Amino acid sequence: MSWIHGTWAVLEKDLRLELRSRYAVNMLLMFVLSSLLLVAFSVGQDEISPRLRSALLWIVILFSASIGLGRAFVAEEERGTVLLLRLNVRGSMVYAGKLAFNFLLLLAVDVVATAVVALILDLDVAVPGLLAAVLALGSLGLAGATTLLAAIIARASNRGPLLPVLLFPILVPLLLSVVSGTREALAGGAGWAAAGDELATLAGFAGVIITTAVLLFDFVWDD
Repeated sequence: MSWIHGTWAVLEKDLRLELRSRYAVNMLLMFVLSSLLLVAFSVGQDEISPRLRSALLWIVILFSASIGLGRAFVAEEERGTVLLLRLNVRGSMVYAGKLAFNFLLLLAVDVVATAVVALILDLDVAVPGLLAAVLALGSLGLAGATTLLAAIIARASNRGPLLPVLLFPILVPLLLSVVSGTREALAGGAGWAAAGDELATLAGFAGVIITTAVLLFDFVWDD
């Protein structure tokens, strides 16, 4: 089996299972909606700055990822399909397939969260293209880190609280960049030029995380 075919097989399996159960999608969407409704009730009619709106949006996305994406490998352990995957595909194929699935889930969360924030907080996006780029690059880096850590902690007895504890320190540069880049997209001004450093940081973060994970995942998966 070629690397691309193995990756696609893992992604297709996860998509089919999710379409049948809709477990991850429903859980993520309910968390997003309940969190943003709580924010709406707390803020009320008060005017909030673009920086605070950016932070609120990414707090919801981050916690959604730590809650929902952490089951990428836990579900394999619960269903007893880990051995089947190990016998048929390489570890790097499993990582790439799980990464693609988690990235698609995060893109769905991005769309819903941004739409709800725009509705309840009267969000005015000055540079929509920049916002889409920041959301895509930020979600790619977030999915890359979450997928790798989810595989590491899948067999731990207390894996529930482990993912957020391990994830947040790694994501500090990503979080600073996505909040700043989102603020530039909302506030307008220089737009793309002002967010150049943030976009470069997000692309570099995602590239380093994913490349490192692909190179090392065979060892993580086999052990």
